[in-house]
Amino acid sequence: MMDAATGRSIAELDHIQQSCRDILTTRIGTRIMRRDYGSIVPELIDQPTHRTTQLRLMAVSVMALHRWEPRLLVSQVQFSIGMDGKGILDIDGVRRGGQRSGSKLSFKVGVA
Repeated sequence: MMDAATGRSIAELDHIQQSCRDILTTRIGTRIMRRDYGSIVPELIDQPTHRTTQLRLMAVSVMALHRWEPRLLVSQVQFSIGMDGKGILDIDGVRRGGQRSGSKLSFKVGVA
């Protein structure tokens, strides 16, 4: 597994986090040969930040990760806004399959 930024080898759990970031920040329809890859998170980021939008962000995140990242079973997603005004998704889940199956995962994905 390779780090998308450096080209160096990374651990599997780091690769899962990188994959989740890619899935959640890729707008559906932008990947040639894989038009349905990604999520609608980028479309929701510019919406008014009220509870309905936050709930939609969390729901579409879980659906996209469930579809595109089979190594992760999502247990919880929370949306917050950082001190810099950027959106953050806090993702908790469990590793599926492989050597570390059942390992708990917890990471943040900046979405705007």
